[in-house]
Amino acid sequence: MIRKALLPLSPILLLLLPLAACKQGDETPPPPTPEAGSVSQDAGGVGPISSRGEKVGDSPAQPPQDGAIDFAVPANWQSEPPASSMRIAQAAIPGPGEPGSLVVFYFGAGGGGGVEANIQRWIDQMEVPAGTSPAPETFEANGYRVTWIDVPGTLKPSTMGTGPATEQPNSRLLGAVVEGAGGPWFFKATGPDSTISAERDNFLAMLKSVRAK
Repeated sequence: MIRKALLPLSPILLLLLPLAACKQGDETPPPPTPEAGSVSQDAGGVGPISSRGEKVGDSPAQPPQDGAIDFAVPANWQSEPPASSMRIAQAAIPGPGEPGSLVVFYFGAGGGGGVEANIQRWIDQMEVPAGTSPAPETFEANGYRVTWIDVPGTLKPSTMGTGPATEQPNSRLLGAVVEGAGGPWFFKATGPDSTISAERDNFLAMLKSVRAK
C-alpha cells in the first residue's frame, strides 16, 4: 500500500490563508436557500406554483415540506425559469406598456429581513412624485399575514446588477411580504405604470391565493 506523507504547511501559506478568508468576507453572502426548481416557459402562466418553483401537478404528490407554499399565478402572466437560486419563481407580466416582471424570493425560514425593512427598501428603490406617500396595507389569507405596498414613480438604477441600468420614469412597483410558518416569502412586481396598474388586482388575487403546500 502506498502512503502519502502529509507535509507541514509553510509559514508563508499559513499567512496567506487568513488573508484569503478576509477577502471573501468583504461581501455578506445571501442567506442559504434551497435550490429552486425550474418552471418551463412552455407551461404558461397558470398556477399554482409552489415555493420551490414547481408547477403543481407536474409531478406526483409529495408530502408537505416546511416552508413550501402554493399560489396561483394569473393566467395571462408567462412563467419563466428562475434566474437565480434566490428566486423561487418569476414571470413576465403583459400589458399596454412594455412587459413587467414578477419575482418571488425565499431565503429560508426567518431569512430575508423584517417586514418594515423590506417595505422601506422597496419605497427607496422608487423616486415617488411630490406629495405621494405610499403606505403599506395588511390582510390575512389562508393563515398567512400579507403586508404589501404600491409605489408609483421613477424606478431608480440598480446598484446590485439585477435591475435597470438607467432611470425608468412612469414605473410602478408592487411588493409584498408573506409571513407564515416556514416563511417569509417576498413578492415583487415592477414595470411600466400602465402595465402594472392594470395587473394590480391580479397581483392581489395571487397573494390571497397563497396557501400551505
